[in-house]
Amino acid sequence: MNRDTRMVADVGGTNTRIALFDPAAGELRGLTVFKNREYPSFDAVISDWLANLGEPAPRQCCIAVAAPPARDLVKMSNMDWSFSCSELARRHGFRRLVRINDFESNAYALPHLDSEQLTPLQRGEVTGTSTTLAVVGPGTGLGGAFLIRMPNGERHAQACEPGHSGLSPVTELELELFSLLLTRHEYIYSELLVSGPGLLRLYQALAEIRGTVADASQPAEISRRAVAGTDELSILTLNTFCGLLGSACGDFLLNTGSYGGLYLAGGILPGMATFLSASPFLQRLQAKGAMREQLARVPVQLISSGHPGLVGAAHAPLG
Repeated sequence: MNRDTRMVADVGGTNTRIALFDPAAGELRGLTVFKNREYPSFDAVISDWLANLGEPAPRQCCIAVAAPPARDLVKMSNMDWSFSCSELARRHGFRRLVRINDFESNAYALPHLDSEQLTPLQRGEVTGTSTTLAVVGPGTGLGGAFLIRMPNGERHAQACEPGHSGLSPVTELELELFSLLLTRHEYIYSELLVSGPGLLRLYQALAEIRGTVADASQPAEISRRAVAGTDELSILTLNTFCGLLGSACGDFLLNTGSYGGLYLAGGILPGMATFLSASPFLQRLQAKGAMREQLARVPVQLISSGHPGLVGAAHAPLG
């Protein structure tokens, strides 16, 4: 048995992806996607995957999970799962188990993504001093991380929480929108609006402002209508969403000094690359006063395919 193989898992708010990484072959095998709502616990998901693996179980494991930092007990942010890393290792025979943040894992994946998995949005200009990369992605929430290249050539990822940073209105419509939402929320933070649930919240609030009917009940339906150009309210909603995402991303780049490149991840954006390019996203990303020219030089790419969470978990250091 190859003891260097590792189980890699990307545990999100909606789905869990698990695969076996074989470093000798440089490949992922046994990739399976699980719907979280169909399982009572993450432990049950691992048991199901191992039972159907069809080869010896690995002895190493790296879990990327959407949860706040913790020593051993992991409590997920956007669902009611919790688990002990030491107990999982004991139950499933892992001699080494490392838990990292899901966007930390996305960051570790960045050097291993090829051009076929990326859609350029802003070509930018990479210089020798631009060594820090950032990844941001709206999904169930809004996550982010950055990747620093150390002097010895190694890379270190640092998870962040851009979804809980403040968000400010820029346009007159956004001022009206924020005024309405502040009657219902204590304050406006990024993932309140820049996320899957946030897209629906935007749609409903804009319908109220415009005095029209909000008949879509799912974020995916709003995105589909907007991309197809079949519904004016959905188009307005998605453009507003993209503008707010651009503002949040510009702030994140400035706060982390990530001028080597911005990568967009998450489950919402891959199906709307053309819409995103034509939206206010890039204009708002750059609209940061004296830092406009600096941000205009940052390469921006959309991760349009693959499984970056698993790739990052495959290449993250195990300690």
